[in-house]
Amino acid sequence: MTCDAGALVNGLKAADEKGVFDDIKVPEGATNGRIGHVLTEGMKGYLISHAHMDHIAGLIAASPDDSKKPIYGLPSVNERIERNYFNWEAWPNFGDRGKAPQLKKYEYRDLQAGQKVPLTDTAMEVTAFPLSHGGVESTAFLIESGNDALLCFGDTGPDAVEKTTRIADVWAAVGEKVKAGHLKGIIIETSYTNAQPDEMLFGHLTPNWLTKSLHDLAARTGNEALDGLPIIVSHIKYSLKKGEQPQVQILRELEEANDLKVKFIVPEQGDHWRL
Repeated sequence: MTCDAGALVNGLKAADEKGVFDDIKVPEGATNGRIGHVLTEGMKGYLISHAHMDHIAGLIAASPDDSKKPIYGLPSVNERIERNYFNWEAWPNFGDRGKAPQLKKYEYRDLQAGQKVPLTDTAMEVTAFPLSHGGVESTAFLIESGNDALLCFGDTGPDAVEKTTRIADVWAAVGEKVKAGHLKGIIIETSYTNAQPDEMLFGHLTPNWLTKSLHDLAARTGNEALDGLPIIVSHIKYSLKKGEQPQVQILRELEEANDLKVKFIVPEQGDHWRL
């Protein structure tokens, strides 16, 4: 199961090069290599937060070689995938809705906000929460298996800038899990450094805004509940300029304000983390 699929096969290749899949044995007689086997047999579906190209390009590119599986998303997200991509103009229609002929490799599964549903062929369940991303509906996914949970944010702007309560609503929903120690990590974006002005965020976060939002969570749970909680920082925008790279600067800015003592992680593509 993936949370978004912007760099799907390239990400699998990077993980394979780092030894993440060394224990996976491809059955004798299989036509796929190990990466193809992981894609078609190991990955049971896609959780798509929103239909911007950088979050779905990998899925689209891999679709001819992929196996049948669900695409889970809020109705607005699935509708945009159907309308903008799998439409026989941008790409063949590998979905089960939209312009004929429907190849029906992917089954759209519409998620209703706040309702927990099982993820097919897994031991996991997911609950979707709407986010605001520069006026576009995005999604946070709470993925649960038994008592353990992982919270994966798609792109999101700060509530104060977006003039919503979307992030606060997510914190209200997961606060008790944080206090009980059941939430094992949060994947959340920080696209820009603190130098980025609010009017140029385009529905994204900075270290200052992420820090403020984590303090809002701590106000519900108590500071000690966040001590050591892994915060995986995603969606950092690349820079073509000389000098310090945004990944380094953003991590430094986050750590300088880290009075909650969370564990910030800036992963590299292909990294394997256990939370």
